[in-house]
Amino acid sequence: MSAVPLRGLLQAGGLGRLWRDPRYVSLAVTVSLFLAMSIAGGVLYDGFLRPQVFLNLFIDNGFVLIVAVGMTFVILTGGIDLSVGAVVAFSTVLLASLVQQHGWHPLAAIAAVLVLGTTFGATMGAMIQRYRLQPFVVTLAGMFLARGAATLVSVDSIGIDHAFHVAVASLRIPVGGGASLSVGAVIALLVVAGGALLAGMTRFGRAVYAIGGNEQSAHLMGLPVDATLVRVYALSGFCSALAGVVYTFYMLSGYSLHASGLELDAIAAVVIGGTLLAGGSGYLLGTLFGVLVLGLIQTLIVFDGTLSSWWTRIAIGALLLMFCLMQRLLAKRGGAG
Repeated sequence: MSAVPLRGLLQAGGLGRLWRDPRYVSLAVTVSLFLAMSIAGGVLYDGFLRPQVFLNLFIDNGFVLIVAVGMTFVILTGGIDLSVGAVVAFSTVLLASLVQQHGWHPLAAIAAVLVLGTTFGATMGAMIQRYRLQPFVVTLAGMFLARGAATLVSVDSIGIDHAFHVAVASLRIPVGGGASLSVGAVIALLVVAGGALLAGMTRFGRAVYAIGGNEQSAHLMGLPVDATLVRVYALSGFCSALAGVVYTFYMLSGYSLHASGLELDAIAAVVIGGTLLAGGSGYLLGTLFGVLVLGLIQTLIVFDGTLSSWWTRIAIGALLLMFCLMQRLLAKRGGAG
């Protein structure tokens, strides 16, 4: 189940075929939910179906999407990474400090942040693999370490006014019809495409799915289980650090309290996108639509104008419960089959 069913989805009647295949039911539900919410928004609110409204989903949630890609690989192996939000915060504040207080060029600061994030993730992965520690415990410790390190760098928000950074943050890439994407959104889409290729067309991706399906069987098949686990957490650390860089383009600041609770949003997006929490099944395409569904809930609330933003959390909680229940029912049906 490693191939992404994008080709089938794009073909005529593709969504119908996904509904008939039990492996793709969760993904079909997520795509249908996104389409239904979009149609409902178009019926209820003037201007909701403008292209820029949907492109804004990528602009406003680009950093969430990047984190969710890394989280997808972790969950596919049956693990979890609670440190991602704290690594995003640490990356923003370190990058801002290096640029504003130490005179680094943003490109050099970005490279340093990416190396640190990847090394941090690989270290957690090595501890999980070498000492057979629970990913929940190791990444929880990583969350505290990264958030604490961020406050050591600075307890105050650091604004970024370097000309290069501001120019990149302000750049808009036209996509036709007067609509445009930000650099951060383009990076997020490239990360999704790269992640889909990595998961569906490489030996590493096949090993990730095999570990999530049955780690002992993956060992017996001769797959590099230990190295793959370390690389998965290194990839998650890289994605978190890259999300931190994109976050600085979005906010033009670094702050130790940025991205609070982002790890929960990423996990919710991955599960709503159809990836099994137990591992072994899921698609990057589903994660993309999971993030879009979360963003669309917020957009609907903004268009309505009378609802509190807390309704976003209530809606996410309800969807998460619904998808967890659906995964359990599908697993029972698969077992019965």
